[in-house]
Amino acid sequence: MSSLTDLSMLELAAKLASREVSSVEATRASLQRIAQVDPKVRAFLRVDEPGALKAAEASDARRTAGSPLSALDGVPVGLKDIFLTEGVETTCASRVLEGFVPPYDATVVRLLKEAGLPLVGKLNMDEFAMGSSNESSAYFPTHNPWDLTRTPGGSSGGSAAAVAAREVFGALGTDTGGSIRQPAALTNTVGLKPTYGRVSRYGVIAFASSLDQPGPMARTVGDTAALFQLIARHDPLDSTSADVETPDCLTGLEDGVRGLKLGVPREYFAEGMDPEVAGTLRASLEELEKLGATLVDVSLPHTKYALATYYLLASSEASSNLARYDGIRYGQRAKDARGLKELYTQTRGQGFGAEVKRRIMLGTYALSAGYYDAYYLRAQKVRTLIREDFTKVFQQVDAIVSPTSPVPAFKLGAKVDDPLSMYLMDVYTLPCNLAGLPGLSVPCGFTQAGLPIGMQLLGRPFDEARLLRIARAFEREHDFFRRAAPV
Repeated sequence: MSSLTDLSMLELAAKLASREVSSVEATRASLQRIAQVDPKVRAFLRVDEPGALKAAEASDARRTAGSPLSALDGVPVGLKDIFLTEGVETTCASRVLEGFVPPYDATVVRLLKEAGLPLVGKLNMDEFAMGSSNESSAYFPTHNPWDLTRTPGGSSGGSAAAVAAREVFGALGTDTGGSIRQPAALTNTVGLKPTYGRVSRYGVIAFASSLDQPGPMARTVGDTAALFQLIARHDPLDSTSADVETPDCLTGLEDGVRGLKLGVPREYFAEGMDPEVAGTLRASLEELEKLGATLVDVSLPHTKYALATYYLLASSEASSNLARYDGIRYGQRAKDARGLKELYTQTRGQGFGAEVKRRIMLGTYALSAGYYDAYYLRAQKVRTLIREDFTKVFQQVDAIVSPTSPVPAFKLGAKVDDPLSMYLMDVYTLPCNLAGLPGLSVPCGFTQAGLPIGMQLLGRPFDEARLLRIARAFEREHDFFRRAAPV
């Protein structure tokens, strides 16, 4: 008999609805799985067993009374440690926030609680979401459940690894330049980066405010759609939240791809892509064509400038956002500082890791007098050109198909001393963030060594339902989500 943790979110929800299984049983199974495998995977920074079991008991009481809060009431999930969670230490995987216990919930956390989902704990990540391998966490790196010597990707690597290792049924991450989609691709999971403004950023610790976007990670497309619907709400507390109707992504999920035009950008199939990734993507494109989609060759000519544009803008916004961590208001404070200047420098020097310092320095330089026009302002202009490229292409096609990551999961430590090589891991994902578009990664195969490969789908603004529908059509032809990681 398979374990409860092998069920998808929707399968577990059906068993909860029929009273075949209780939420307490499912939550205990999740906690037991964490105790069993997390010493090897290291996806969790902290587990809230009492809080999760209390929420599960309340869910079972509602199910008994016939008044569940949502279809997913009672399904245990995890949270990236970037979401403020009332009463639970939230550090953004940084020493500078060690011991910080938020007095309120982020909007997405509140929405999950209001839907009745037990929150099992806080998941590891790259410090302040800056990284592509989860190795810049101030605490420890997370390991890929498919090969413990390799990275699960980042910055939402803890969320991806926890879902892939069946420690939780689903999780929330954030995506600034690919931080949901890239780890999803490296761990055989599904990750959705919603349209900018679709999901509230209130209570999400900021990295780059014009790029950050929370989103769901799960083992199946249906689970991802169901979790997305719970958090896609207009929020007056977030000035960038879009006042649009919450989408119904499950109703048309099985409609298939027949009649859809899918763009294949030639710039996304360039040199540097792993041959097995390229071959698997070509085969996946042929499958979509056999399912009834029409493939269209398209061009996104300013893609070659996206990497430089992204790191100028993201680092500039990080420099501004992280100025608040000064040892005065919250978080860690240098103990031996003499005077205000020493307090600032020692607190930040001791509290921030190498990658965060690197990006703060790059952003501060780009924003400084004499360089603002040459770097930051020019990057904003190129961002507009990248957005216009997508607008033109979406006049011809319904969605875009590309690789998610140029390579499968790489060895831990392989790129730590080569920041540029690490930054190139997001080369296919970050243009989507610059344009504010929705993007999704779905499993599409494995290398000969058994490492997962992901396919990326990009869509028009607020067209997440179509991306999920395309991903589901592809998923129906495979058993990828049923394959358990060997951890």
